[in-house]
Parts: sequence; structure tokens; C-alpha cells
Amino acid sequence: MKNLYLVSCIILPLLMTGCKQEHNDTHELGTFEVTNPIKKDTTVFNNYVCQINAHQHIELRALEKGYLQEILIDEGQFVKKGQLLFKIQRTIYEAEVEIAAAEVETANIEYLNTKALADSDIVSKSELALAGANLAKNKAELKLMQARLNFTEIRAPFDGIIGRFEDVRLGSLLDEGELLTSLSDNSMMWVYFNVPEAVYLDYAEQVKSVGPQKLQLQLANYKLFKNEGVVSAIESDFNNSTGTIPFRATFNNSDQLLRHGQTGNILWPSELNDALIIPQKATFEVLDKKFVFIVEEDGTISSKEIVVKAEMDHLYAVEKGLKLEDRILIEGLRKVQDGDIIEYDVKSAQEVYGHLKLHAE
Repeated sequence: MKNLYLVSCIILPLLMTGCKQEHNDTHELGTFEVTNPIKKDTTVFNNYVCQINAHQHIELRALEKGYLQEILIDEGQFVKKGQLLFKIQRTIYEAEVEIAAAEVETANIEYLNTKALADSDIVSKSELALAGANLAKNKAELKLMQARLNFTEIRAPFDGIIGRFEDVRLGSLLDEGELLTSLSDNSMMWVYFNVPEAVYLDYAEQVKSVGPQKLQLQLANYKLFKNEGVVSAIESDFNNSTGTIPFRATFNNSDQLLRHGQTGNILWPSELNDALIIPQKATFEVLDKKFVFIVEEDGTISSKEIVVKAEMDHLYAVEKGLKLEDRILIEGLRKVQDGDIIEYDVKSAQEVYGHLKLHAE
């Protein structure tokens, strides 16, 4: 009996210590913040990788063979339509023009002499016709030589920005058709991107009533381009392997910020009516599924799977799994588990959602 009393004296304080420790751990968790989902009309943006091109972009090539005599512009320079860019040595082509002009003069004299003889019935009309044809031929050859001479001056066909020089320098011997540089008219940009078939079908219906879709362009630094664009073309064929179809949007680029060959992301707006919205920080993932902790009135928490319909900055639009009256845990998710009982403080929608980026309609 004495031994039993001693064991009881030892075990009871240990049990009391354990209970006290458990109570202290629960107390140390503190008070958790919870809130309710909100229901709101909002706009989400579907994101599509895009390629940005100038609406006019061409290669400038030498049209005649010869030595590059002058380079009158520099890479990246803005040039005006008709501005002289390159000059090829003209000496040979000028001589060809002079020879052709002399042959025209000779043929003209022969034609006039033949015409005088034909008027006097000394030669036949056919000889006059041959002389006339010879004169016309020589005039055509003169025009050809003059055109070749003009081709020694390479001018800008439109306003634009000069691209990178190829492997040509002053004094280089150019072949006919050799690439010199490129020219881009960046005043308007064509932005190409692929959209899924479902989006295409919705757009085809929408455009009949409200017109072409307006879009935003996100640049590589994640900033938005200041001008909105508009869908201006859709290609004829779907890509069967990806289930997408290419769209083209046109953006005004009056300040010349965009350049040919850039990349970015098209932000395609989509309206959500009466969307149930929660903070992203209120969710956690298990095996690629998203969950939230529901908090009952007595503080008991339980995890619940949700299905996300759309993602915004710091927010989710929930398709199913939640009700408007549900209280969800918004902080301390790693400290709790199913069945825990917590103390909580309900935060208003204004406190929780006021500083988050919600695109209201």
C-alpha cells in the first residue's frame, strides 16, 4: 500500500505538468484572423505569350553589283521616306548611260533619214518601220541603263528605323542582291499570339455585337504598354496539334517604345459576374489540389477542397467548394490542422480586400 501511494505521488504531478504544457501550447498559438469570401463582378485577364513585329519590316539589298562608295546612315537611325542611305560607285553605270544615249541619237538620225526617203517613195514603209523599231529599242535600253544607274543609290521606301548592318563596310564589293541592312516602320505594331479554340468561338460571337476585342500588352519588364490594342486579324487555320489559332492585334506605337522582334504577353480581359473571391494566401495545396481552412463558430477548423475558376493578383475566383457565409482562415495556416480549436478575430472585407488588386466592373 505504501508503494502504491509513492507511485501515485510521482505520476500525478507528471500528468498535471503535461496538461499544463498542452494548455500553454494552445495558448501560445494566439488569435487567428479569419474573413468571409466576397461576391463581386470583376474582370480577369487571360495571358498569352506574343511576338511583337513592326507592321512594315523589310530587308534592304543591293540591286546592282559594285563598290560601296558611301554609307550615309547609322544603325538604329530614324530615316524618312526617300532619304539616301547607301551609294554604290556609279562610274561604270554612268558610262553605260552615255553609250545608250549615243545609240539612241544614232538610231534617231537613221529613223529621220529613212522617213525622208520613205516620204519620197525611195524606200519601203517596212524599212521605215524597222528604223522606228530600232529607235524604240535603243530608247528602252537607255531607260534600262538609267534605271541601273539609279539603283546605285539606295533610298528608304518609307519612314522607319535602320537595323543592324550586315557584313558590309565602306569599300566593300557588293554582289547583286546582297543584304545590307533592314528597315522597320514601328509606328504601328503587329502582335501575334495563339488562343484556344474555345476562346476563338466566344470571340466570334462577341465581335458581332460589340466589335473587335481591346487588349493590353505586358512587356518583358512586367509593365503594361500604355496604349491598348485591338484584334485586327485572325488566321484561317487551326493548329491541330495545339488546338489553337493565331490572332493578330495592332498597337499604336507613336513614341517608338516597341521594336521589331520583342516578346511580351497579351492580356485578354474576361468578365466574371458575381464571382466568389478569396485571398490567395488563404489557400494551401495538397497533391496539386487547393484547400482552405473553414472556421466554425466554436473555433473548430476543418480543411475543404476548392476549385479555382480564375486567378488574379493575390486573389482567386472560386468556382466551387465555398459559400459566401463561410469563414476562412487567412493567416497561420501552417500552425494548425484539421480538428484544432482556435481563437479567431473576424476581419471585414474592407480590411482584407481593400489593398488587393481587384478589377471591379
